[in-house]
Amino acid sequence: MTLTASPAAPTTVPGRAARIAGWTLTGLMTLFLLADSMTKLVALPPVVEATMQMGFTAGTVSVIGATLLGCLVLHLIPRTAVLGAVLLTGYLGGAVCAQLRIGAPLWTYLLVPVYTGALIWLGLYLRSSALRTLVRAG
Repeated sequence: MTLTASPAAPTTVPGRAARIAGWTLTGLMTLFLLADSMTKLVALPPVVEATMQMGFTAGTVSVIGATLLGCLVLHLIPRTAVLGAVLLTGYLGGAVCAQLRIGAPLWTYLLVPVYTGALIWLGLYLRSSALRTLVRAG
């Protein structure tokens, strides 16, 4: 995403500490989501069982894992990081909906995707001058 700076929205370059914190958050979220996608791609029995309890068929588990992995890859490529974050937000919104549908406990299972999405966006904001410029222009 290329943004041009205007007088109303100067480019904000993150400092070294912000970039390190941003990449650290991104790394942690990447490890978490990568582990989640891999358990779905290899169709671990407990993962398949949990997914079926949410009302999905066993055949959809690998599709869900591949979708998550694709969104994650887009998020890790600097030029498509914002697109990847938007797609991950949509994926995580679906996870909230699935958890809500089965009556999952609010502060644990239901809000974990919300916490994850917030940390994804915070990590991206801390490391990306383009996103900082976009947020400040709005």
